[in-house]
Amino acid sequence: MFDFIKKWLPARDEVVKPRQLSRQAVAMMRREYDGVPLDEKSVHSDPMLQFEAWFEEVLKKIDQDPNAVILGTCDENKQPSTRTVLLKGFDETGFVFYTNYHSRKGLMIDANPYVSLTFFWAGLMRQVHVEGKAEKTDDELSDEYFQSRPVSSKLGAWASEQSKPVSGRKELEERLRNAEEKFKSKQIPRPPYWGGYRVIPHRIEFWQGRLNRLHDRICYLKEGERWHIIRLMP
Repeated sequence: MFDFIKKWLPARDEVVKPRQLSRQAVAMMRREYDGVPLDEKSVHSDPMLQFEAWFEEVLKKIDQDPNAVILGTCDENKQPSTRTVLLKGFDETGFVFYTNYHSRKGLMIDANPYVSLTFFWAGLMRQVHVEGKAEKTDDELSDEYFQSRPVSSKLGAWASEQSKPVSGRKELEERLRNAEEKFKSKQIPRPPYWGGYRVIPHRIEFWQGRLNRLHDRICYLKEGERWHIIRLMP
C-alpha cells in the first residue's frame, strides 16, 4: 500500500466495503511534478523538431513501449473513442501508425478523418497532444513496413478481422493455422485491408509537469504554412 495514503485507511477492526476502500485510496493518490522548465522562447520553432528532441530523450529513459500513443477518433454521430496504438514513424509531415483499415478505428477515420494523438511519458512528467487529419499512407510505404514485421505479426494480420466478433480463442487460433498453411514456404504479402495512416497535425501541445500544478503548456498552432507558438495556462 502507498505510504502517503496509509493514514487515510480505516483501522483493521473497522468494517469497510472494498468499494469504499478503493475510492478512498484513489482519491489520495497524488505526486508532485518537478520537471525541467519548458519555455516558449527556448523551444524549436518547428514542433516536429521539438517532438524529435523530446522523443530522443524518451528513448534513452523509457524502456517499455516508448512509442505507445493514445489515438482518439470520433464517428459521424460525434461518439468519441480512444485506444492505444504504436507510433511507427514521424517526419516533417506528421505521425505514422499502422492498422487494419476495416477495424473500428479505421471505419471511424473513414467517417471522420480528424483525430487526436496523446503521448504520455509519466517517468519524464511529459505529454504531447496532437490534433490533425489522418490520411492513408501510400502502398509503397505500407508494403515496406509490413515486410519488416516478424512472420508471426504478418500472419496475425491475415488471421484477424480486427474488431469483428469471434466465437472464442479457438476460432482465432484456427484462423491463424489456416493462414500458416496458406502461406507456407511463401512470401507473405500485405493484406489489401491493412496499412498505414499519417496524422497531419494542425495543433501540437507540449506539456511539462511543474511544481504546484503550475505546469508548462506550450502550444503550436498552424496557420497556412506557418506555426505560431503560444503558452497556455495549466
